[in-house]
Amino acid sequence: MSNNASAPRKILVTSALPYANGSIHLGHLLEYIQTDIWVRFQKSRGNECYYVCADDAHGTAIMLRAEQEGISSEALIERVSKEHQDDFATFGVAFDNYHSTHSEENRYFSELIYTRLRDAGHIATRDIEQMYDPVKGLFLADRFIKGTCPKCKTPDQYGDNCEACGATYTPAELIDPVSAISGATPEVRSSTHYFFKLPDFADFLKRWTRSGHVQTQIGNKLQEWFESGLNEWDISRDAPYFGFEIPDAPGKYFYVWLDAPIGYLASFKNLCDRTGIDFDTYWKKDSEAEVYHFIGKDIVYFHALFWPAMLHGADFRTPSAVNCHGFVTVNGAKMSKSRGTFIKAATYAEYLNPEYLRYYFAAKLTSRVDDLDLNLDDFAARVNADLVGKVINIASRCAGFVKKLGEGRLSAHCAEAELVARFIAAGDGIAEDFEAREFGRAVRKIMELADEANTYIAEKEPWVLAKQEGREQEVLDICSVGINLFRQLMVYLAPVVPAMAEQSREFLKLDTLDWHSRHHVLLDHDIAKFKPLMTRVERDKIDAMIEASKEDLVEEQKLKEAARGPLADEPLAGEIAFDDFAKVDLRIARIAKAEYVEGADKLLQLTLDLGGETRNVFAGIRSAYAPEALEGRLTVMVANLAPRKMRFGVSEGMVLAAGSGDGIYLLSPDAGAEPGQRVR
Repeated sequence: MSNNASAPRKILVTSALPYANGSIHLGHLLEYIQTDIWVRFQKSRGNECYYVCADDAHGTAIMLRAEQEGISSEALIERVSKEHQDDFATFGVAFDNYHSTHSEENRYFSELIYTRLRDAGHIATRDIEQMYDPVKGLFLADRFIKGTCPKCKTPDQYGDNCEACGATYTPAELIDPVSAISGATPEVRSSTHYFFKLPDFADFLKRWTRSGHVQTQIGNKLQEWFESGLNEWDISRDAPYFGFEIPDAPGKYFYVWLDAPIGYLASFKNLCDRTGIDFDTYWKKDSEAEVYHFIGKDIVYFHALFWPAMLHGADFRTPSAVNCHGFVTVNGAKMSKSRGTFIKAATYAEYLNPEYLRYYFAAKLTSRVDDLDLNLDDFAARVNADLVGKVINIASRCAGFVKKLGEGRLSAHCAEAELVARFIAAGDGIAEDFEAREFGRAVRKIMELADEANTYIAEKEPWVLAKQEGREQEVLDICSVGINLFRQLMVYLAPVVPAMAEQSREFLKLDTLDWHSRHHVLLDHDIAKFKPLMTRVERDKIDAMIEASKEDLVEEQKLKEAARGPLADEPLAGEIAFDDFAKVDLRIARIAKAEYVEGADKLLQLTLDLGGETRNVFAGIRSAYAPEALEGRLTVMVANLAPRKMRFGVSEGMVLAAGSGDGIYLLSPDAGAEPGQRVR
């Protein structure tokens, strides 16, 4: 839709709802920063744009964590919501409304959408069998069941897949299954569940997903699901459950993923009720307003299939677009707690300016679904070169001369009208890039302008002219052009670095830096005394942040051990005789080579050097390590384990690792150990 229309566009924007069971980290922030930049751009253009979000506050995990902490679920989600909102504010993410799915607005819309779907024949019921914890008195999701893998016989595996061999299975197939919550042996029980008949909407969804509402990459992925056939979606859970009870179904609750996206409507309704916005203008079936969701690629199934189908079936409008992004990696590898690259928002903000991250993400973001790598060396170099070395440098070079020679007042005429006009005209192309979510391309264009501005000042050499008598006006003219060029750059960068832009606005003594304001050249205009707008990224601060993130992991583990609650405890194995233990041959091994295993989500293939002998071992540690981070490292292995044939090859031993719900981590010997030595 064109920005040149006379009437402002009406736009509602959302980001995915963060789960109220954990802290915001840099992986989350990519999405909220991307969304916030786009929203700020729309507002700068004069569009009527609202940005809403909420905490996703329901589900078994929240209920169990609250129980573990000895507080109510309501108290837990209230505390986490405050933490989330503080983090978002620190990073300049400016919601027009931040709400909770545990709200009366969300209850209302969840019941409304459900009853409309039910009355239209899109809800089915049938009995299903599930694992039940007789001690805790609740049905168990797969992740709350552990047992021995039915394929490779590795113990302590979750109820849906094996981290050792990569096999998938049902909880009923586990050998000796136990509840990960209580340690009790689960029972198989039958229960009536409610299902959303997604296949009813197959034809509608095929048209919708091929009509420009999702990126091409996502449309192609969705096509695979259409070809394999859409399944009915289980939208109910049995009591006890923290959520909303299904109308006319005592003891049955809406599954957390049913009411989570409905939270978009609920948060917006809360905003409407507070400010007088007309809700129906945005959500009625024939609405001409625009609605955009920004989400990660891991929740596409919910947002591009279930969500539009639910809205369509309940007689609401569907989204204008669902914009997906990839994941964040750090230094080329998955974020890792052990390496200190799983960085919480609050930890980052203790050491580094949040606007550094906003700029770096913007400089690398495209409209595609590709992953984004936060390379910390490149991060420091780019921020220092671009924001400090180029943009701020223009103002710092020129402001002193304006203060000294013009008493803080710019020239009454523009000495380089054509140059300034070119900077103003460049805003149209930059706007198109922001609109298309091609932030990286927009940033490149802005930095090309910054280079041009610095070249202009360098060639004019006002510091040389200032030493020559009678050339004061010429120096003032040059520096006034420089300040005007700086102003243009800050108009374009304002959606990306809003705090720096606000400081710049105060320095320039302007009422606004909105997009249209760039057309007014600053002539005979007062500016304030220049103050440094941003300091350089210091490498020691990055290193300190990494170390602090490692400490965060240590503290988390201490808390879990101290809590010894249902989620912290794992059942202890039975006693064994010393003679049995003595049969286990533990050896020091050096990881000579590590590589991904094609077709396995959790495995790495390790070539282990035992001091002249090598072994091939498959280990379920992919979630915690990139292969390149392991090579050359010492670890401990069981050397006399019988070889085990797996579908990926033969595993000739087992490496020792410690695991929890946060990941699985290799054990390493102290310095002095050598490959091949026996562990005693």
